[in-house]
Amino acid sequence: MKHAHFAIFFAAAGFCAGQTAASCEKLASLALPQTTITTAQAVAAGNFSPPSGAALKSLPAFCRVAATLAPSKDSEIKIEVWLPASGWNGKFQAIGNGGWSGSIGYPALGRALMQGYATAGTDTGHSGGSASFALGHPEKLIDFAYRAVHEMTVKAKAIVSAYYGDAPKFSYWNGCSSGGKQGLKEAQRFPADYDGIIAGAPANYWVHLAVGGLCIAQAVHKDEASYIPASKYPLIHKAVLEACDAIDGVKDGVIEDPTRCRFDPKVLECKSGDSTACLTPPQVEAARKIYGPSKNPRTGQEIFPGLAPGSELGWSGLAGPQTFPVSVDHFKYVVFKDPNWDWRTFNFDTDVALADKIDDGMLSAMDPDLTAFIGHGGKLLMYHGWSDQLIAPQNTINYYRSVADSLKGSVRLFMVPGMNHCAGGDGTSTFDAVSTMEQWVEQKHAPEQILASHVTNGTPGIADRTRPLCPYPQVAHYKGTGSTDDAANFVCK
Repeated sequence: MKHAHFAIFFAAAGFCAGQTAASCEKLASLALPQTTITTAQAVAAGNFSPPSGAALKSLPAFCRVAATLAPSKDSEIKIEVWLPASGWNGKFQAIGNGGWSGSIGYPALGRALMQGYATAGTDTGHSGGSASFALGHPEKLIDFAYRAVHEMTVKAKAIVSAYYGDAPKFSYWNGCSSGGKQGLKEAQRFPADYDGIIAGAPANYWVHLAVGGLCIAQAVHKDEASYIPASKYPLIHKAVLEACDAIDGVKDGVIEDPTRCRFDPKVLECKSGDSTACLTPPQVEAARKIYGPSKNPRTGQEIFPGLAPGSELGWSGLAGPQTFPVSVDHFKYVVFKDPNWDWRTFNFDTDVALADKIDDGMLSAMDPDLTAFIGHGGKLLMYHGWSDQLIAPQNTINYYRSVADSLKGSVRLFMVPGMNHCAGGDGTSTFDAVSTMEQWVEQKHAPEQILASHVTNGTPGIADRTRPLCPYPQVAHYKGTGSTDDAANFVCK
């Protein structure tokens, strides 16, 4: 019965749930509430040039549907739904966004399509990667916060059902960063939308993540003597590895569990003056602040965790010449509603309290109650790279810990040693989360580990190391014999 209401929409356009598949072009006349279908075109197999970004190569033939959704008078949510012309696996996979979104992730749509999925993405209701859209447009901010993804999900499933004459058997969410936050928001607010949610490096403590970015910016810019030039990042990273790489019993350029690493950048302090081979005392203090949590100066309460040891090569994201734009935009356009606001004036006591009050759980996705999502059989797979240079990995651990123990049988967290933000890095950052989720949802096979590999120079298919990713709090332990580049010689415990 849960799909019966779609029949109302289909009937208005000559569709009927359960009928044989509609032609692609016929979808242009599909009537859906608050929806204008702007494109319904058959795309031949081969290369495809999306409206933005590089051409996608070797795609199978598909039906491309573009639509604009208007759940409020000030909404203009763009979505695309791509439907395999043949070989549909009977399932639906939606893809997430990054940062302030503002565009559809066409490469991710292409990947899902090539796996046989009907797939969909959204620009979350605005164009461009800035939060300036929110100024004077509270409905658009709601669209970005959660409404666009939910509306896309409902409308995309209706389009899938109309095209194939049948609803998808399983629905999955796949997103990282903001996309990870979107996935958690779906589980918390719209628990019936998805059967399985993959949430990588989630930006779910959105407001406090923004504060953490400002904290690091102030650490390196309030007094420019504290600024650490990028040329010194390898120096710090090398010292961290020398101190902590071998703690896990394997010296391989990757720290398996950075929580066991006790590194003080003071060991690099210059004896006198400054040079490329040391850190000045102000730079030492700045490095300590990057590793340490942001705190309320009055109460000492932690606001957001610091970056983990091993993340140093990517510090330019938060500690580089420019302040992290996601952080600045949040306070400019959402909190203070002033495009000229100066981040240097930020007050880590009163301004955080104000930002929390204004958000009131709208953008952040911190609700630990996943009862409804898990109650209908939903599964949540989270992952986070330990070398993430943009979102502190400890944040994801904190959220996982907040979920009730009684629910954790349907929630798994996999920490990825040496992986940067969502991908890349010196660790085994290549793994198949989608297949893992499929086995969990469809075959009731909960993942005890995920096989991951490190791909040489980003070359597809050429792996120089494999390791098991372990469900938190387990970590991979070397058995003591055999190659340390072979996952078979490690065990999760």
